Amino acid sequence: MITALLIGWPLVAALLVLMTKGAAAKKLALVASVIELGIAVAAYVQFRHNPASAFFTMDHYWVSSMGIKFKIAMDGISLLLVLLTTLLVPFIILSSFKNEYKNAPAFYSLILFMQMALVGVFVAMDGFLFYVFWELALIPIYFICLLWGGENRGKITFKFFVYTLLGSLFMLVALIYLYQHTAGKHTFEISALYEAGRSMDAAHQAWIFWAMFLAFAIKMPVFPLHTWQPDTYTTAPTAGTMLLSGIMLKMGTYGLIRWLLPLAPLGVAEWGHTVVALSVISVIYASCMAIAQKDFKRLIAYSSIAHVGLISAGIFTYNIQGLQGGLIQMFSHGINVVGLFFIAEIISGGTGTREIAKLGGIRNVAPRFAVLFLVVLLGSVALPLTNGFVGEFLLINGLYQYNAWFAAFAGLSVILGAVYMLRSYQGVMLGETNSLTASFKEIGFAEKAVLVPIVILIVVLGVYPKPLLELTEPAVKALIETYPLK
Repeated sequence: MITALLIGWPLVAALLVLMTKGAAAKKLALVASVIELGIAVAAYVQFRHNPASAFFTMDHYWVSSMGIKFKIAMDGISLLLVLLTTLLVPFIILSSFKNEYKNAPAFYSLILFMQMALVGVFVAMDGFLFYVFWELALIPIYFICLLWGGENRGKITFKFFVYTLLGSLFMLVALIYLYQHTAGKHTFEISALYEAGRSMDAAHQAWIFWAMFLAFAIKMPVFPLHTWQPDTYTTAPTAGTMLLSGIMLKMGTYGLIRWLLPLAPLGVAEWGHTVVALSVISVIYASCMAIAQKDFKRLIAYSSIAHVGLISAGIFTYNIQGLQGGLIQMFSHGINVVGLFFIAEIISGGTGTREIAKLGGIRNVAPRFAVLFLVVLLGSVALPLTNGFVGEFLLINGLYQYNAWFAAFAGLSVILGAVYMLRSYQGVMLGETNSLTASFKEIGFAEKAVLVPIVILIVVLGVYPKPLLELTEPAVKALIETYPLK
C-alpha cells in the first residue's frame, strides 16, 4: 500500500535519525528523504498507468464505535501535493548542511516527522484523520521555530501557535457538527461529510463555511489573518521557513479544494465574493508591503502572502482554469520560495546582513550565484517560459471568467511582483561591491546541489507543464462535476 508507505517511512526514519549521534543524523535524514521521494515518484509512475488502482487506497476502521476510519487515498490533486512535499524536503535538509544545530538529531527528526504529517494531510479521506494530521504538522514546526529560531522567537512562535490552533478548533467544531448530521451511522468519511454539508440550508452552510475557512485562511495566510506570518518567517531558521512557506501553507489552499468548496456550496455562493475580495486585497497589500521592506527575507515573506492570495482567489472561482492554476501555482510557488529563502540564507551567511541597503555588487564576485538567483527571481515574477507563468496565467484566466474586475486587480501582482523582486536584485547583486560584499565567496558544491536542480525545475516546468496539468485535470473535472456549486 504505497500511500501508507509514504506516511510510515518518514515516521520510521524520524525515529532512526533521533537515535543517531552527531553529523550522521543529517546524512541519514537526507538519505531517508531521498528514499521518500523515490517512493512518491514510483507512486506517480503507477498512477499514470492506472489511476483507479486500489494500490493507492487504505480503508480500515480506526475507532469503529465512533465511525472513525483510517482512510487514505490519492487522486491527482493529492499526488501533486505529495510530490511537492517529497521533492522539497531533500532540498530543505541539504540546504541546512553547512549550519551547525545544537541537538542536530532532534532537528532533522522533527523535519521528517513534519513530512509524515504533511503527507497525511494530503491523503486523508476521513475528517477526523485529516484533523489529526493537521494538528500533528503544527507540533514539529513549533519546536523547530522555538528551539532554533532567531531573536524574540518565544513570543513570535507563541503567536503563531495560538493563531493556528485557534483556527483549527473552529474546523474541529465544524467537522463534529457535520459528523452529527451524516445520514445513518455517524461517520467522518469525506463523502458522507460532503453530503451532510450539502443537505443543510444556506444559514447552516454559511456557518460551516466560515468555521472551516478560518482554519485554512490562517494557515495560508489571507488578509487580515496574516499578521503572524512575516515575523514567524523572518525569525524561524531557514529550514523552518522553507517548510512553512514551501509546503505548510499549501495545507490551507489544499483544504479549500478538498474540503471547503465541495462541502458548503450555498455558503460559497453567499460568501465566495467576500473571500475573493479579501484574497485580492492580500495580493495588493502584501505586494506593497514587500516593496517597502528593507530586510530581504522579510520581503520574501510578504511576497509569499501575495502569491497565496492569488491562489486563493483562483480556487474560489471553482472553474477548471482557476483550480488548475491554483494547483500548478502551489507546486511552482513551493519550488520558487524555497529557492529564494535559500538565497537569502546564502547572502546572510556570506555578508552578515540581510538588509538590502547595505548590500550590492555581489554579482561582481559571484557571477554564477548571480545567474542562479536571477532565474529563481524570474520564476517568482512569472516570466513566460518559467514555472510561475503557467499557474499565474491560468489563475488570472479563471478569475476573468469569474469577474473581470477581480482579475484586473489581481493581475497587478505581476507588475508589483516585478517591482519588488527586481529592485531587491538590483540592490543586492548589482552596482559596486562594498566592505561587506567584497569578501563574498562564490557558491560551492553544496549550494549548487540545491539551486541548480531548482533552476532546472523552474525552466522545465515553465516550458513543459503538461505532466502536472495531466496529473490534476481528471480529478479537478471530477470534483467540479460531482460537487457543483449549485
